[in-house]
Amino acid sequence: MIKKFLSTYVFSVLIIVLIVLVIDYGDHNDDFVRSEAPGKKVLLEYYLNLAPYWANYISPLMIFISTVFFTAKMAAHTEIVAMLTAGISFRRLMIPYVIGAFIVGLFSFFMMGWVLPKANATRIAFENEYLHERFFFSDRDFHLTVAPDTYVYFSSYNNQSKTAFDFTIEKFEGNELVEKLSARRAMWVDTLEQWRIYDYKIRELGIMKDNIIVNRSHTDSTISMFPKDFESNQSIQETYTIDDLQEQIKLLETRGSEGIEPFQIELYQRFATPFAAIILSLMGLIVSARKRRGGVGLQIAIGFVLAFVYILFYIMSKGIAESGNMDPLLAVWLPNIVFSVIASIMYFTVPR
Repeated sequence: MIKKFLSTYVFSVLIIVLIVLVIDYGDHNDDFVRSEAPGKKVLLEYYLNLAPYWANYISPLMIFISTVFFTAKMAAHTEIVAMLTAGISFRRLMIPYVIGAFIVGLFSFFMMGWVLPKANATRIAFENEYLHERFFFSDRDFHLTVAPDTYVYFSSYNNQSKTAFDFTIEKFEGNELVEKLSARRAMWVDTLEQWRIYDYKIRELGIMKDNIIVNRSHTDSTISMFPKDFESNQSIQETYTIDDLQEQIKLLETRGSEGIEPFQIELYQRFATPFAAIILSLMGLIVSARKRRGGVGLQIAIGFVLAFVYILFYIMSKGIAESGNMDPLLAVWLPNIVFSVIASIMYFTVPR
């Protein structure tokens, strides 16, 4: 049964992913031609990385659908009735499903945590170069907290040259300003991984007299601000490993910045998805274990309806969390909690 579970799941995922890739190629073929994207890059950098992304994205639902499909066929052939009649309990029947879902969930957790982020980074870089318009950072008069009581301001930023203009760093003690650095520009140096500040002036505020340091040359700074903070943030959280997500969340919490919810949702989702695989596989078993006169069509239809409800539930809770109106942890786990309750109620309706 474990072999049947995994083979049906893998086959279902492959079929759906192939359909998605064909549809995607039809949608983006004109874009590939217009942007003159090399065929080798389209295949290796885009579709080779898009396939595992979609395979992982639909994994829990494919577990549910494939479970309903092959279990309903077993029920139609009276195999489940025979097993129950022979004295095998329904709980014992659930064990192969749990083991199969655990294998898929464990593999999915490893892929989402450390493998897919690298693939997503390559895919998104390709999309930004060939499918999307070039991103320009357009915010003006930008303020950022880079450390406790330390704030950065710049009037504009060029993300092509990685240069901030009218750049200042202000340090406070309590509510009092104690030091202010002002510079005409600050440029990121890739080799040093530091900001090089040009034509700067430092003013140290004292009780009796201020100390002013003027330097027409440059100095390097290691403030907690990076060029990636000002690049396109579309799906950026998908390119982070679990360790990177945890560091990014801590950084944003330190800064007190907005936009932390997508990173929290992405992190919590990577832990919730393996549990979703187990919950949905057991629900699929419960839905399809009863033999029906009309054949397997009704069970499969019920499976698709429940899968649609799960997707709708997840999208709604995720959208509410991203808007800041729901705790991200609750938003990610709410579909699993609700469907666990539904599966528990349905469990008592299954014939023993």
